[in-house]
Amino acid sequence: MSLIVDVSTDGHRLPISRARLKDIVLGVLEAERVRHALVSVAFVSKREIARLNREHLNHTGATDVISFALSAGRGARGHTPVVGDVYVAPDVARENAARYGTATREEIVRLVIHGTLHVLGYDHPDGDDRVESRMWKRQETLLASLMPAASRRTRAVRP
Repeated sequence: MSLIVDVSTDGHRLPISRARLKDIVLGVLEAERVRHALVSVAFVSKREIARLNREHLNHTGATDVISFALSAGRGARGHTPVVGDVYVAPDVARENAARYGTATREEIVRLVIHGTLHVLGYDHPDGDDRVESRMWKRQETLLASLMPAASRRTRAVRP
């Protein structure tokens, strides 16, 4: 089995260590039975995530997390690895945490899990149906198991 995860904080101060974030991604990969993967997680500024959002998704403004699946492999049976990048904006995560009444640490972990699930091919609808989606439910289940101290309530839909 070869699971490689890199976490870059690029000078951003986070309430959780890079090693713990790496363990979270590894936990998601293992829970999804992925055996071969290369996943990078980068923490970026609001300005940088807004640029990525505009250039790659044609959306305006900063968002909390953006993921890119660079390989179609599922990394489970064959040797085609899952390859992907996850970008998280910690300032947006802090704003979300304040808005939804959760700890910033929990919100950052939620976004890392969310981004990793997107890399694995999960998707969700926009709008009110998002929290009822299979992906959202899987995200919250993984959050509860990988970060047991996290509140186990499902939050309201994010804008």
